[in-house]
Amino acid sequence: MRSSLLPTGISRRQALTGGAVTSVAALLALAGCSTSSPDGSSASSSAGSGHLLTIPREDMGTFTRNFNPFSPNAAPMTGQAIYEPMLIFNPVQGKTVPWLAESWDTADDGKSMKFHLRKDVTWSDAKPLTAQDVVTTFAVQKKTLGGYDYLDSVTADDDQTVSFTFNRAYSVALYELGQQLVTPDHVWSKISDPSKDTNETPVGTGPFTEISNFQSQSFDLLPNEKYWQRDKVKIPGIRMLAFAGNDGANLAAVNGDVDWAPQYMADIQTAYVDKDPDHRHYWFPGIDSTIHWELNNTKAPFDDPAFRKAVSQAVDRETVCKTGMSGYASPVDPTGLGDGFKDWKDSDVVASKLCTYDKAAAEDALDAAGYKKGSDGVRTMPDGSALSFKISVGSTSSDWLSVAQIIVQNLKDVGVTATVDSPDWSEVSASLEDGTFDSAICWSSTGATPYTYYQSALSKEKLKAVGEQTFENYHRCGDEEATSLLADFAATFDEDEQKEICKKIQQRYLEVWPVCPLFPGPMWGAYTDVNFTGWPTEKNGYASLNVKATTTVLVLTTLKPTA
Repeated sequence: MRSSLLPTGISRRQALTGGAVTSVAALLALAGCSTSSPDGSSASSSAGSGHLLTIPREDMGTFTRNFNPFSPNAAPMTGQAIYEPMLIFNPVQGKTVPWLAESWDTADDGKSMKFHLRKDVTWSDAKPLTAQDVVTTFAVQKKTLGGYDYLDSVTADDDQTVSFTFNRAYSVALYELGQQLVTPDHVWSKISDPSKDTNETPVGTGPFTEISNFQSQSFDLLPNEKYWQRDKVKIPGIRMLAFAGNDGANLAAVNGDVDWAPQYMADIQTAYVDKDPDHRHYWFPGIDSTIHWELNNTKAPFDDPAFRKAVSQAVDRETVCKTGMSGYASPVDPTGLGDGFKDWKDSDVVASKLCTYDKAAAEDALDAAGYKKGSDGVRTMPDGSALSFKISVGSTSSDWLSVAQIIVQNLKDVGVTATVDSPDWSEVSASLEDGTFDSAICWSSTGATPYTYYQSALSKEKLKAVGEQTFENYHRCGDEEATSLLADFAATFDEDEQKEICKKIQQRYLEVWPVCPLFPGPMWGAYTDVNFTGWPTEKNGYASLNVKATTTVLVLTTLKPTA
């Protein structure tokens, strides 16, 4: 999974078509590249002055030279190595790291905010970062992707100070505004249609902005010589490799052809670590977005809350996690919240049985709701028509395909007919975005507080009609009471008060049950320290091992070649 470039911290999969390649050497040969770095060293050799940090992308069969940070189809590392935000939120430690902004402050009434930019930052073309860059960034963001409905104006007070004014008090603005990737005014103010521009030669503030050896299945990112933290950039560059699924990316990791393996790998201890236990490591904290069985609330039978609740009890989440996710995940509780929000949870909601596997309770609930079994043991709709639907998941995601197959069997056990639909991820994503899917195994939105998750799950402000593109609330649920409670949450800066409101939102979530939450997503990450040291670990969680989050830049500015 990758972290989207959208401001709300949406996490979503993106995939392009392409055939599986069995080795890095074959992959680069097909792309017309060699496995050597610019100095001639092998990409899988011992560390040296020219060894590039090599990273696979398991969800992209091919790369397109698109480094537009406003595009959902941007090439990998656009938002991690090329463009940077004003601040970085680290979910591992729950800490906020100042980045392009050195400080910020919020008005007492919560209706405005100022960010104070660093004075020593330049773009990769040597022009200085100014507040006008931030102003233009938000103008382009709203024009291309929308969002920020609470934002009235963005103004440059001086070269280093940018002011945001809101149409209402909005306490969660800090993380949404602060994590927006900042782009240069002198480039983007001159682009007539930012939504379509591919930005092939990007100008960024990040540590690696120079594109080299770009091919459909491999490209290199070399250092930004004007980087404001140049002394922290110790690695000579990054090499990205494209794979159309976990299998090829995992083989590259097992063979020692990559340094960083941020994808699902079944039995990683045996398959990967045990082949070089002195150097290979993994860490999968459960801090990614909650993984849902996403239910299209605009279609029958998922438009019936009673049905949604009944089939939730039919899902054996223990097996889903133990078998489908190889034991790397744990079942979610009925709050839908992940491991990072334990202090926010309502104990009464946690005690609910809607996430507890209970075949008898599921059958009783289906009977009571009118989904009766026929003589063949198969259930029908209340009007007697056939009851069947699809569970969509991208064909390259072996873990989620296993999850979907387990759910299909669970449903069959209670007389409900479902099938797994597994086209390319691009097709699944398109059906989620336009609302034509039945159900799917899917990511949720996540942020620094539970607000982001519940806003995406329940708010009318995030509700789009079928046919209208959206990048969150794919299930298309808008609840009036929850929307009002979310507004109350955003209007207060008192965390204790926010937690009390959050409990009420959770109670409404339990009542509406818009989705079927499964488990907090593990933040995948494995690495070898043969070539580089300084990796984040469970004991030193300065970042996660996710290459698709804003925290990735913390890793890129910490790693060092081995001696």
